[in-house]
Amino acid sequence: MTEFIFSYGTLQDKNVQQAIFGTTLSGKPDAVSGFRLTQIAIGNDEVVRASGQTHHPMLVPSGDVTDAIPGMVYEVPPAGLQQADDYEGTNYKRIAVDLLSGGKAWMYVAADF
Repeated sequence: MTEFIFSYGTLQDKNVQQAIFGTTLSGKPDAVSGFRLTQIAIGNDEVVRASGQTHHPMLVPSGDVTDAIPGMVYEVPPAGLQQADDYEGTNYKRIAVDLLSGGKAWMYVAADF
């Protein structure tokens, strides 16, 4: 069974995809609404090495359906969800979202919302 992940941040980077999944992913543009973008400092050295960034984007609910965040939707095998969970760490949680295209996907948001 194929799963879908919506990425608005570092999961779009081919080097990050290689580090997490062992391959690059094919995806298509999409967007979500009702969220706003913020940044979080990353304390995990492996994640910083994979992404090359000490701060990563993070989504939090905005309560405004006109807020649209663009990104990419990627197909991953079910095992890929656990790999992405491990990469995202405890600062993020995975939730199911409705995409503006009408599809559904998993997305990582602030763990504490």
